[in-house]
Amino acid sequence: MTIASGAAVTGGVRAPDRRPRAVLFDVFETMLQVDALRTRFVDVGRPEHEWELFFVRTLRDGMAHTLAGAVRPFGDVARAALRTTVGHSLSDEAVEHVLAGFRELPPHPDVEPALMALARARIPAFGFTHGTESVACDALDKAGLRTYLRDTFSTERIASFKPPARVYHWACQRVELAPEKVALVAAHSWDVHGAVRAGLIGGLATRLEGAVPDVVERPHVAAERLDTVVDRLIALPV
Repeated sequence: MTIASGAAVTGGVRAPDRRPRAVLFDVFETMLQVDALRTRFVDVGRPEHEWELFFVRTLRDGMAHTLAGAVRPFGDVARAALRTTVGHSLSDEAVEHVLAGFRELPPHPDVEPALMALARARIPAFGFTHGTESVACDALDKAGLRTYLRDTFSTERIASFKPPARVYHWACQRVELAPEKVALVAAHSWDVHGAVRAGLIGGLATRLEGAVPDVVERPHVAAERLDTVVDRLIALPV
């Protein structure tokens, strides 16, 4: 459904409910199934559920470093978060085995239909991650999704994690469009929140969180499945 909201957004002006001219897709968890890392944890003798704490810590620490003004590459942040999660019990080889799993994540089943719908509508799609760009590209290649994307780029290029506004504005510069003409689609409400506050069109797939949280800026469209989110973006007024 289309989400009603007022015109004003704290810190900026809310983008109008208009069909986007380009769509940015978060990569990890939105397009690719990060929970597949559970097998890598088992491989190195750790409980499979630790994948989730590890990934959340990686995102948290990257955001904290962004706030502090000194951001290391995603891989460095992830290695540190992994070692903390497992109590510094893994060898360097085991750590690298787990992290190598990011290159082999399977796609969510609702992603390819979403990308195909955008292709039919002649709206370019882009991968947009704060993970290492080469890792994201390898994973998207293996998942058979990269062919649908005009490009894939990472906020590592500007030494930041999401969600500061400057990150989304940088992405809009990369696709050569004003923020109000670009949509950010993600399964993380905090990511869509950041994009909406930065003046982009927001599309939230609720399959991860179950609903739109009350504490975030309302996305322009929301649905459980990613392809439904894209269909509703395409259905917005031109």
